[in-house]
Amino acid sequence: MKVLCLGGSGGMGRYATKAIADFEELEAITIADLNKDAAEEFAKSFDAKVQGIGLDVTDTKNLAEALKAHDLVLNTTGPFFMFGVPILKAAIENNCHYIDICDDWEPTEEMLKLDSHAKDVGISAIIGLGASPGITNLMGLVAMEELDSVDTVITGWDLSSVNPAEESSQTGTNAAMIHGIQQMTGKVKIFEDGQLSMVQSLKELKINYPGKGIYKANIFGHPEAISFPYHFPTIKNSFNVAHGSKKIDIFIIKIILWLSEKNIISQDKAANIFHWLETQTNRPSFSSKKAGLPAIYGLAHGIKNGSAASVGVTFSANNLEKEVSMGEATGHPLALGLKLFLQGKINKPGVFAPEGGVIDTQDFLMHMQN
Repeated sequence: MKVLCLGGSGGMGRYATKAIADFEELEAITIADLNKDAAEEFAKSFDAKVQGIGLDVTDTKNLAEALKAHDLVLNTTGPFFMFGVPILKAAIENNCHYIDICDDWEPTEEMLKLDSHAKDVGISAIIGLGASPGITNLMGLVAMEELDSVDTVITGWDLSSVNPAEESSQTGTNAAMIHGIQQMTGKVKIFEDGQLSMVQSLKELKINYPGKGIYKANIFGHPEAISFPYHFPTIKNSFNVAHGSKKIDIFIIKIILWLSEKNIISQDKAANIFHWLETQTNRPSFSSKKAGLPAIYGLAHGIKNGSAASVGVTFSANNLEKEVSMGEATGHPLALGLKLFLQGKINKPGVFAPEGGVIDTQDFLMHMQN
Protein backbone atom coordinates (compact mmCIF):
# COMPACT_ATOMS: atom_id res chain seq x y z
CA MET A 1 0.00 0.00 0.00
CA LYS A 2 1.13 3.54 -0.79
CA VAL A 3 0.40 6.38 1.64
CA LEU A 4 0.50 10.12 1.00
CA CYS A 5 1.24 12.27 4.06
CA LEU A 6 -0.02 15.79 3.32
CA GLY A 7 1.81 18.18 5.62
CA GLY A 8 3.93 15.20 6.62
CA SER A 9 6.90 17.26 7.79
CA GLY A 10 4.83 19.83 9.69
CA GLY A 11 4.36 20.21 13.43
CA MET A 12 1.56 17.63 13.54
CA GLY A 13 2.32 15.54 10.47
CA ARG A 14 5.91 14.66 11.30
CA TYR A 15 4.86 12.67 14.36
CA ALA A 16 2.40 10.64 12.32
CA THR A 17 5.05 10.10 9.64
CA LYS A 18 7.56 8.87 12.22
CA ALA A 19 4.97 6.51 13.69
CA ILE A 20 4.04 4.89 10.36
CA ALA A 21 7.55 4.71 8.87
CA ASP A 22 8.10 1.18 10.19
CA PHE A 23 4.71 -0.23 9.19
CA GLU A 24 5.64 -3.33 7.23
CA GLU A 25 2.42 -3.22 5.20
CA LEU A 26 3.49 0.04 3.52
CA GLU A 27 5.54 -0.18 0.34
CA ALA A 28 5.83 3.58 -0.12
CA ILE A 29 5.32 6.73 1.95
CA THR A 30 5.33 10.15 0.32
CA ILE A 31 5.84 13.20 2.53
CA ALA A 32 4.18 16.11 0.73
CA ASP A 33 4.66 19.63 1.98
CA LEU A 34 4.43 23.17 0.64
CA ASN A 35 8.05 23.45 1.77
CA LYS A 36 9.71 21.04 -0.68
CA ASP A 37 13.18 21.31 0.90
CA ALA A 38 11.81 20.47 4.35
CA ALA A 39 9.88 17.47 3.00
CA GLU A 40 12.93 16.10 1.18
CA GLU A 41 15.21 16.69 4.16
CA PHE A 42 12.78 15.02 6.58
CA ALA A 43 12.43 12.04 4.22
CA LYS A 44 16.18 11.44 4.57
CA SER A 45 15.51 10.42 8.19
CA PHE A 46 13.92 7.21 6.96
CA ASP A 47 14.67 4.33 4.61
CA ALA A 48 14.32 4.35 0.84
CA LYS A 49 10.57 3.70 0.82
CA VAL A 50 10.02 7.25 2.14
CA GLN A 51 10.34 10.19 -0.23
CA GLY A 52 9.64 13.91 0.09
CA ILE A 53 7.98 16.13 -2.49
CA GLY A 54 6.81 19.71 -2.73
CA LEU A 55 3.05 20.09 -3.11
CA ASP A 56 0.73 23.07 -2.91
CA VAL A 57 -2.68 21.64 -1.97
CA THR A 58 -4.41 24.57 -3.70
CA ASP A 59 -2.97 23.33 -7.01
CA THR A 60 -5.88 21.05 -7.83
CA LYS A 61 -4.17 19.32 -10.76
CA ASN A 62 -1.02 18.38 -8.85
CA LEU A 63 -3.06 17.39 -5.79
CA ALA A 64 -5.22 15.08 -7.92
CA GLU A 65 -2.16 13.45 -9.48
CA ALA A 66 -0.62 12.85 -6.06
CA LEU A 67 -3.84 11.31 -4.71
CA LYS A 68 -4.25 9.04 -7.75
CA ALA A 69 -0.77 7.63 -7.16
CA HIS A 70 -1.57 6.57 -3.57
CA ASP A 71 -4.04 4.28 -1.82
CA LEU A 72 -4.62 6.41 1.28
CA VAL A 73 -3.90 9.96 2.36
CA LEU A 74 -3.15 11.16 5.88
CA ASN A 75 -4.09 14.84 5.86
CA THR A 76 -2.53 17.14 8.47
CA THR A 77 -2.65 20.29 6.33
CA GLY A 78 -4.22 23.12 8.31
CA PRO A 79 -6.03 25.22 9.00
CA PHE A 80 -8.85 22.85 8.12
CA PHE A 81 -11.46 25.55 7.74
CA MET A 82 -9.52 26.43 4.58
CA PHE A 83 -8.28 23.07 3.29
CA GLY A 84 -10.38 20.27 4.80
CA VAL A 85 -13.34 20.14 2.40
CA PRO A 86 -11.46 20.51 -0.92
CA ILE A 87 -8.86 17.89 0.00
CA LEU A 88 -11.48 15.34 1.09
CA LYS A 89 -13.46 15.97 -2.12
CA ALA A 90 -10.29 15.45 -4.15
CA ALA A 91 -9.49 12.23 -2.29
CA ILE A 92 -12.95 10.79 -2.98
CA GLU A 93 -12.85 11.86 -6.63
CA ASN A 94 -9.43 10.24 -7.07
CA ASN A 95 -10.26 6.96 -5.30
CA CYS A 96 -7.95 7.54 -2.32
CA HIS A 97 -8.95 6.53 1.21
CA TYR A 98 -8.68 9.37 3.71
CA ILE A 99 -7.90 10.06 7.40
CA ASP A 100 -7.30 13.51 8.89
CA ILE A 101 -7.05 15.51 12.12
CA CYS A 102 -9.66 18.15 11.23
CA ASP A 103 -10.34 20.21 14.36
CA ASP A 104 -12.72 22.84 12.94
CA TRP A 105 -16.47 22.40 13.20
CA GLU A 106 -17.33 24.38 10.05
CA PRO A 107 -15.67 22.04 7.52
CA THR A 108 -16.74 19.03 9.60
CA GLU A 109 -20.37 19.80 8.76
CA GLU A 110 -19.57 19.98 5.06
CA MET A 111 -17.31 16.93 5.07
CA LEU A 112 -19.98 14.74 6.70
CA LYS A 113 -22.29 15.69 3.82
CA LEU A 114 -19.89 13.88 1.47
CA ASP A 115 -20.81 10.55 3.08
CA SER A 116 -23.03 9.30 0.25
CA HIS A 117 -20.44 10.28 -2.37
CA ALA A 118 -17.76 8.30 -0.52
CA LYS A 119 -20.08 5.31 -0.15
CA ASP A 120 -20.87 5.36 -3.88
CA VAL A 121 -17.20 4.98 -4.81
CA GLY A 122 -16.18 2.73 -1.88
CA ILE A 123 -13.92 5.21 -0.08
CA SER A 124 -13.44 5.16 3.70
CA ALA A 125 -12.86 8.57 5.29
CA ILE A 126 -12.37 9.36 8.96
CA ILE A 127 -12.27 13.02 9.93
CA GLY A 128 -10.86 14.37 13.18
CA LEU A 129 -8.72 11.46 14.37
CA GLY A 130 -6.29 13.34 16.60
CA ALA A 131 -6.44 14.13 20.31
CA SER A 132 -9.42 16.50 20.37
CA PRO A 133 -11.22 15.62 18.25
CA GLY A 134 -10.25 11.98 18.08
CA ILE A 135 -9.37 10.45 21.44
CA THR A 136 -12.06 12.60 23.07
CA ASN A 137 -14.72 11.26 20.69
CA LEU A 138 -13.83 7.67 21.49
CA MET A 139 -13.77 8.37 25.23
CA GLY A 140 -17.18 9.96 24.90
CA LEU A 141 -18.44 6.92 23.01
CA VAL A 142 -17.15 4.54 25.70
CA ALA A 143 -18.95 6.66 28.31
CA MET A 144 -22.18 6.53 26.28
CA GLU A 145 -22.01 2.77 25.92
CA GLU A 146 -22.04 2.37 29.71
CA LEU A 147 -25.50 3.96 29.94
CA ASP A 148 -28.93 2.67 28.93
CA SER A 149 -29.82 6.02 27.39
CA VAL A 150 -27.84 9.22 26.91
CA ASP A 151 -28.97 12.80 27.33
CA THR A 152 -25.72 14.76 27.19
CA VAL A 153 -22.21 14.17 25.85
CA ILE A 154 -19.30 16.43 26.78
CA THR A 155 -15.74 16.15 25.53
CA GLY A 156 -13.04 18.20 27.22
CA TRP A 157 -9.35 18.89 27.52
CA ASP A 158 -6.92 21.01 29.50
CA LEU A 159 -5.34 23.94 27.65
CA SER A 160 -2.25 23.63 29.85
CA SER A 161 -1.44 19.94 29.61
CA VAL A 162 0.04 19.58 26.13
CA ASN A 163 3.21 21.28 24.97
CA PRO A 164 3.44 22.89 21.52
CA ALA A 165 5.03 20.92 18.70
CA GLU A 166 8.79 21.31 18.85
CA GLU A 167 9.59 20.97 15.16
CA SER A 168 7.84 21.95 11.96
CA SER A 169 8.45 22.68 8.30
CA GLN A 170 6.05 25.58 8.61
CA THR A 171 7.23 29.17 8.39
CA GLY A 172 5.26 32.29 9.24
CA THR A 173 2.10 32.24 11.35
CA ASN A 174 1.39 28.90 13.04
CA ALA A 175 -1.65 27.14 11.50
CA ALA A 176 -2.65 25.59 14.84
CA MET A 177 -2.77 29.04 16.40
CA ILE A 178 -4.80 30.41 13.50
CA HIS A 179 -7.24 27.55 14.16
CA GLY A 180 -7.36 28.52 17.83
CA ILE A 181 -8.14 32.16 17.05
CA GLN A 182 -10.85 31.07 14.59
CA GLN A 183 -12.56 28.88 17.20
CA MET A 184 -12.23 31.24 20.17
CA THR A 185 -13.62 34.38 18.53
CA GLY A 186 -17.22 35.09 17.67
CA LYS A 187 -19.80 32.31 17.89
CA VAL A 188 -19.42 28.56 17.52
CA LYS A 189 -21.93 25.79 16.89
CA ILE A 190 -23.10 23.43 19.64
CA PHE A 191 -26.02 21.03 20.11
CA GLU A 192 -28.36 22.08 22.92
CA ASP A 193 -31.91 21.07 23.82
CA GLY A 194 -32.13 18.87 20.75
CA GLN A 195 -31.02 21.37 18.14
CA LEU A 196 -27.93 23.00 16.71
CA SER A 197 -27.36 26.56 17.85
CA MET A 198 -24.69 29.24 17.85
CA VAL A 199 -23.23 30.49 21.15
CA GLN A 200 -20.41 32.78 22.10
CA SER A 201 -17.10 30.95 22.13
CA LEU A 202 -15.56 30.50 25.59
CA LYS A 203 -18.99 30.74 27.21
CA GLU A 204 -18.69 29.34 30.72
CA LEU A 205 -20.20 25.92 31.39
CA LYS A 206 -20.31 23.97 34.66
CA ILE A 207 -19.07 20.39 34.35
CA ASN A 208 -20.19 17.79 36.89
CA TYR A 209 -17.58 15.05 36.58
CA PRO A 210 -18.14 11.76 38.46
CA GLY A 211 -15.93 11.46 41.52
CA LYS A 212 -14.49 14.95 41.12
CA GLY A 213 -17.39 17.37 41.49
CA ILE A 214 -18.45 20.50 39.67
CA TYR A 215 -15.91 22.64 37.83
CA LYS A 216 -16.06 25.54 35.41
CA ALA A 217 -14.96 25.10 31.82
CA ASN A 218 -15.40 27.08 28.61
CA ILE A 219 -17.11 26.11 25.35
CA PHE A 220 -14.58 25.68 22.54
CA GLY A 221 -15.44 25.45 18.86
CA HIS A 222 -14.48 21.87 18.03
CA PRO A 223 -16.18 19.21 15.86
CA GLU A 224 -17.26 16.91 18.70
CA ALA A 225 -20.21 19.16 19.55
CA ILE A 226 -21.79 18.55 16.13
CA SER A 227 -20.47 15.12 15.20
CA PHE A 228 -22.03 13.33 18.19
CA PRO A 229 -25.61 14.41 17.36
CA TYR A 230 -24.91 13.63 13.69
CA HIS A 231 -24.11 10.01 14.54
CA PHE A 232 -26.48 9.79 17.55
CA PRO A 233 -29.57 11.90 16.78
CA THR A 234 -31.41 10.88 19.99
CA ILE A 235 -29.07 12.78 22.33
CA LYS A 236 -30.20 16.22 23.52
CA ASN A 237 -26.95 18.05 24.26
CA SER A 238 -23.38 17.91 22.97
CA PHE A 239 -20.55 20.25 23.96
CA ASN A 240 -16.80 20.45 23.62
CA VAL A 241 -15.06 22.39 26.39
CA ALA A 242 -11.60 23.51 27.35
CA HIS A 243 -10.26 24.58 30.69
CA GLY A 244 -7.00 25.82 32.17
CA SER A 245 -5.11 24.65 35.21
CA LYS A 246 -5.20 28.25 36.41
CA LYS A 247 -7.81 30.98 36.05
CA ILE A 248 -5.10 33.15 34.51
CA ASP A 249 -5.02 30.86 31.44
CA ILE A 250 -8.55 31.78 30.33
CA PHE A 251 -8.12 35.40 31.49
CA ILE A 252 -5.08 35.94 29.26
CA ILE A 253 -6.76 34.22 26.33
CA LYS A 254 -9.82 36.46 26.61
CA ILE A 255 -7.69 39.62 26.66
CA ILE A 256 -5.79 38.64 23.52
CA LEU A 257 -9.01 37.63 21.74
CA TRP A 258 -10.67 40.93 22.71
CA LEU A 259 -7.74 42.82 21.17
CA SER A 260 -8.12 40.77 18.00
CA GLU A 261 -11.90 41.17 17.78
CA LYS A 262 -11.57 44.96 18.20
CA ASN A 263 -8.96 44.99 15.40
CA ILE A 264 -6.38 46.42 17.78
CA ILE A 265 -4.12 43.56 16.74
CA SER A 266 -4.46 41.29 13.70
CA GLN A 267 -5.40 37.60 13.89
CA ASP A 268 -1.88 36.75 12.75
CA LYS A 269 -0.42 38.87 15.55
CA ALA A 270 -2.74 37.25 18.11
CA ALA A 271 -1.76 33.79 16.82
CA ASN A 272 1.93 34.63 17.11
CA ILE A 273 1.42 35.87 20.69
CA PHE A 274 -0.34 32.62 21.62
CA HIS A 275 2.47 30.60 20.06
CA TRP A 276 5.09 32.58 21.99
CA LEU A 277 3.17 32.16 25.27
CA GLU A 278 2.96 28.40 24.70
CA THR A 279 6.72 28.16 24.31
CA GLN A 280 7.30 30.20 27.48
CA THR A 281 4.77 28.61 29.82
CA ASN A 282 5.88 25.96 32.30
CA ARG A 283 3.15 23.46 31.59
CA PRO A 284 2.15 20.61 33.90
CA SER A 285 2.26 17.08 32.55
CA PHE A 286 -0.95 15.09 32.24
CA SER A 287 0.07 13.02 35.25
CA SER A 288 0.57 16.06 37.50
CA LYS A 289 -3.17 16.83 37.43
CA LYS A 290 -4.60 15.34 40.60
CA ALA A 291 -7.39 17.83 41.32
CA GLY A 292 -9.89 19.33 38.95
CA LEU A 293 -11.07 18.04 35.61
CA PRO A 294 -8.94 15.43 33.81
CA ALA A 295 -6.46 16.53 31.15
CA ILE A 296 -8.56 14.85 28.43
CA TYR A 297 -11.90 13.08 28.78
CA GLY A 298 -15.30 12.07 27.49
CA LEU A 299 -18.34 12.46 29.72
CA ALA A 300 -21.91 11.20 29.31
CA HIS A 301 -25.03 11.92 31.37
CA GLY A 302 -28.13 9.77 31.07
CA ILE A 303 -30.01 6.84 32.58
CA LYS A 304 -28.70 3.52 33.93
CA ASN A 305 -31.06 0.91 35.41
CA GLY A 306 -33.83 3.49 35.68
CA SER A 307 -31.81 6.11 37.55
CA ALA A 308 -29.87 9.20 36.51
CA ALA A 309 -26.20 8.37 36.00
CA SER A 310 -22.98 9.88 34.69
CA VAL A 311 -19.88 8.21 33.26
CA GLY A 312 -16.50 9.88 32.75
CA VAL A 313 -13.72 8.26 30.73
CA THR A 314 -10.07 9.32 30.77
CA PHE A 315 -6.64 7.72 30.83
CA SER A 316 -5.30 6.40 34.12
CA ALA A 317 -2.48 8.33 35.77
CA ASN A 318 -0.07 5.50 34.98
CA ASN A 319 -0.66 6.04 31.27
CA LEU A 320 -0.12 9.81 31.43
CA GLU A 321 3.31 9.95 33.01
CA LYS A 322 5.14 10.95 29.85
CA GLU A 323 4.89 14.59 28.80
CA VAL A 324 3.79 14.90 25.19
CA SER A 325 3.77 17.66 22.63
CA MET A 326 0.68 18.75 20.72
CA GLY A 327 2.18 17.07 17.66
CA GLU A 328 2.59 13.73 19.41
CA ALA A 329 -0.87 13.82 20.99
CA THR A 330 -2.40 14.51 17.58
CA GLY A 331 -0.15 12.53 15.25
CA HIS A 332 -0.13 9.22 17.08
CA PRO A 333 -3.92 8.64 16.96
CA LEU A 334 -3.79 9.41 13.24
CA ALA A 335 -1.07 6.81 12.76
CA LEU A 336 -3.04 4.28 14.79
CA GLY A 337 -6.02 4.87 12.53
CA LEU A 338 -3.85 3.90 9.57
CA LYS A 339 -2.65 0.79 11.40
CA LEU A 340 -6.24 -0.35 12.00
CA PHE A 341 -7.07 0.35 8.35
CA LEU A 342 -4.13 -1.79 7.23
CA GLN A 343 -5.33 -4.58 9.54
CA GLY A 344 -8.76 -4.49 7.89
CA LYS A 345 -10.42 -3.22 11.07
CA ILE A 346 -11.52 0.01 9.40
CA ASN A 347 -13.32 -1.01 6.24
CA LYS A 348 -16.69 0.72 5.95
CA PRO A 349 -17.13 3.16 3.05
CA GLY A 350 -18.41 6.62 3.88
CA VAL A 351 -17.38 9.69 5.88
CA PHE A 352 -17.28 9.26 9.64
CA ALA A 353 -16.22 11.08 12.77
CA PRO A 354 -14.26 8.78 15.14
CA GLU A 355 -17.40 7.87 17.11
CA GLY A 356 -19.30 6.94 13.95
CA GLY A 357 -19.01 3.17 14.27
CA VAL A 358 -15.95 2.41 12.14
CA ILE A 359 -13.44 2.17 15.01
CA ASP A 360 -13.48 -0.38 17.82
CA THR A 361 -13.12 1.93 20.81
CA GLN A 362 -11.64 -0.61 23.21
CA ASP A 363 -9.09 -1.75 20.63
CA PHE A 364 -8.07 1.80 19.77
CA LEU A 365 -7.79 3.14 23.34
CA MET A 366 -5.92 0.01 24.48
CA HIS A 367 -3.31 0.63 21.76
CA MET A 368 -3.13 4.32 22.73
CA GLN A 369 -2.17 3.40 26.29
CA ASN A 370 0.58 0.95 25.26
